[in-house]
Amino acid sequence: MPETPTSPLWTADDIARATSGRHHGADFAACGVSFDSREIEPGTLFVALRGVRDGHDFAGTAFDAGAAGALVERVVEGGPCIEVADTLRALEALGQAARDRCPARRAAVTGSVGKTSVTQAIKAGLDLAGPAHASVKSYNNHIGVPLTLARMPRDTARAVFEIGMNAPGEIAPLSQMVRPHVACVTTVGPVHIEAFADGEAGVAREKAAIFEGLEPGGIAVINGDNPWTRLLGEVAREHGAEVRLFGSAADHDARLLDFQPDADGATVSAIMDGQALEFRLRQSGYHWGLNSLAVLAVLRAMDVPLDVALAALAGFSPLAGRGQVRRVRLMSGGAFTLIDESYNANPLSMTAGFRSLGARIVPEGGRRVVFLTDMLELGHQAGAMHAGLAGPLAEAGVDAVHTAGPMMRHLHDALPSAQRGVWRETAAQLANEVAGLVRDNDTVMVKGSNGSRAGAVATALAALDHDDGA
Repeated sequence: MPETPTSPLWTADDIARATSGRHHGADFAACGVSFDSREIEPGTLFVALRGVRDGHDFAGTAFDAGAAGALVERVVEGGPCIEVADTLRALEALGQAARDRCPARRAAVTGSVGKTSVTQAIKAGLDLAGPAHASVKSYNNHIGVPLTLARMPRDTARAVFEIGMNAPGEIAPLSQMVRPHVACVTTVGPVHIEAFADGEAGVAREKAAIFEGLEPGGIAVINGDNPWTRLLGEVAREHGAEVRLFGSAADHDARLLDFQPDADGATVSAIMDGQALEFRLRQSGYHWGLNSLAVLAVLRAMDVPLDVALAALAGFSPLAGRGQVRRVRLMSGGAFTLIDESYNANPLSMTAGFRSLGARIVPEGGRRVVFLTDMLELGHQAGAMHAGLAGPLAEAGVDAVHTAGPMMRHLHDALPSAQRGVWRETAAQLANEVAGLVRDNDTVMVKGSNGSRAGAVATALAALDHDDGA
């Protein structure tokens, strides 16, 4: 949350000093920071970044919306500004200044799957424990990380930052910017592998780079059930970290014993540092067994009491496009259950989603139905990885598989005829046909990469909801 007007997030002098910038115009104080003129609220500092479009062209819009000042590379009209040589470098400097002036204990989270949900669940626990700060949305890249730092209030006690990557060499500098006291890798899998010559091994080394930014005496929280656990642990120890593992083995610091999904979420049985636990989640996906332990392990390393951490998990709802469940009422009078997993997808999360769907009790006469769009950035293995989903779909007892996208054609062709639904070239085409592909008592899951527009299919299915005014 922004600080109160009596304690501004940044004064003009603070900004100029942190960025080595020149102050033009009236004095000002800012209660927030944004690079998007559409998100400006009164009192915000507008950062004019250069990208596909030049942020300087939107400075006037930002001032009209109430921006207190602007961080610019050339003086603009409409309000006071701080002029710097490079606004992105200046944003980084502002973020580092925010980090250095604040006593917060910091955590950083990365992983091929689950990093956004785990980050936000950690934030829920930090919020209950005291003044906290965290990444919003999926602000995890070279802009999002310094922006999140720059937004951190002075009195923050604990903070958590999501760190992502699309290519080699991106995670280490972001971790060095955050300088976390705790760093977590949720898991490593075949995501973004087209950017790495050695495939998943390269992804693992890139994820391990999060430990390069750890503060001395830092803690590394690592998935102990992953094939790359040893590599991750070795890198963490090279950087002086204490390694804590979560997983299913008896020697793990946080050990998953059982995960029982139901209509309202799931019950988890675990052992945490020798203490037996049983707790509730609002999440029913099997991957939340390990996710919940990652959250607990990070919160413990952040000095959050266990009862507070468990309360946060019990109240944490699925994020948009990441497992939200709703009933959709049909005009015919029936209804189906929609599970929206449309935000992103890769072979690991697809398999976990199918397993969770298979565990759901389907009403009499209903079916398990999936709508799938392409998984992206899988390189030369993409075709085989899409076709390989046929096995997990069969194991989950999925009755009908509808697909969209050129890569999903490989899966469509690999399915047995009884399970094979329609295939369409685009998600938009498939979205136009959903009304004829679902029926009363079905349990329906939508999953695919954000870039392949799985969300359009989920939106079309949700739009079938018939409001009878009751």
